[in-house]
Amino acid sequence: MATNPAEVLGLPKPAWAADEVGMLYDMAHRFMSEEIAPRYDEFEKNEMVDRESWLKAGAAGLLCASMPEEYGGSGGTFAHESAIIEAIGHVGVDGFGIGLHNSIVAPYILHYGSEEQKKKWLPKLATGELIGAIAMTEPGAGSDLQGVKTRAEKDGNQYRINGSKTFITNGQLANFVIVVTKTDPAKGAKGTSLIVVETDEVDGFERGRNLDKIGLKANDTSELFFNDMRVPTSNLLGHEEGQGFIQLMQQLPQERLQIGTGAIAMIERALTLTIDYVKERKAFGKAIIDFQNTQFKLAELKTEATIGRVFYNDCVARHVAGGLDPVTASMAKYWLSDLQGKVVDECLQLHGGYGYMNEYPIARMYRDARVQRIYGGTNEIMKLLIGRSL
Repeated sequence: MATNPAEVLGLPKPAWAADEVGMLYDMAHRFMSEEIAPRYDEFEKNEMVDRESWLKAGAAGLLCASMPEEYGGSGGTFAHESAIIEAIGHVGVDGFGIGLHNSIVAPYILHYGSEEQKKKWLPKLATGELIGAIAMTEPGAGSDLQGVKTRAEKDGNQYRINGSKTFITNGQLANFVIVVTKTDPAKGAKGTSLIVVETDEVDGFERGRNLDKIGLKANDTSELFFNDMRVPTSNLLGHEEGQGFIQLMQQLPQERLQIGTGAIAMIERALTLTIDYVKERKAFGKAIIDFQNTQFKLAELKTEATIGRVFYNDCVARHVAGGLDPVTASMAKYWLSDLQGKVVDECLQLHGGYGYMNEYPIARMYRDARVQRIYGGTNEIMKLLIGRSL
């Protein structure tokens, strides 16, 4: 590859990506290139990244980078998580689900867990001994989190949980699952609670099939079933029941920004690979880059990618400073994932027939990109949220 995807747009590093964040990016890029990429075809075939790779990532300091050191993390911020996710995207191992583990699951424990819960769970999440998932989506409730039917009923010092979830990222490997439940269905959103399930320690927990997806084949995505599953009441996140919906709303901006991280990283990789390809590939006696249409297309894509990167950098800076509002996070999620789809599609077209062949990375990117407009709240929901702010 002639150019590192991180350099394809020719932009200076933002302030949040300097110093130790840049060093972490280099370390994560090297880890993904040496440890994950050589086995990635195997992981795609098996439809999951093996547990050994999670433990290696933990040993390398790539899990829970933004968690405090006192709980086994690295004491960083979302900027550090962004560096890791960008490295994953630039190397092209997008199915390694540590982004969700790091910057979606772990923060719920940090922000809402008791001191005892944080000391018990965060160090194991940092080593990879625990692999995290969050069980929101149900067969009848996707972006509408208020429609959750999974029920948790208090029975002495335990909760008895019944229900099912689907499309759960890391679902086959996860042994630490935050479950979105209704502790009081009569109260609607105010009756929602988050309860942690350590799957190795409970009865009544069942994994369904590893779902057969269009893309992100290396990421295990599963159905989960709870049949009179009992967990201690001490596994409730928060001081009282009914806080779950508020907790979800507070954390969704980071989840949506993280989707933007994956989007801009893939955009940059797609551009890098395509520029290399059109310089080498010849048609009608000259390189494809020499055709005006190719130049115009890539000029458009690079311009839009640059706009996207500048917007993304601003969002990260605002988030690290504590000022990223939910509406702007929704804009980042919808616009960057839409742009990702457009850029990857146009780059595939510039590969011609070879772009449709699985041996070319752009084909995998084309498949992997599509879900970005769906999970984390569909882009239509993002527009609805933005529209409400007008």
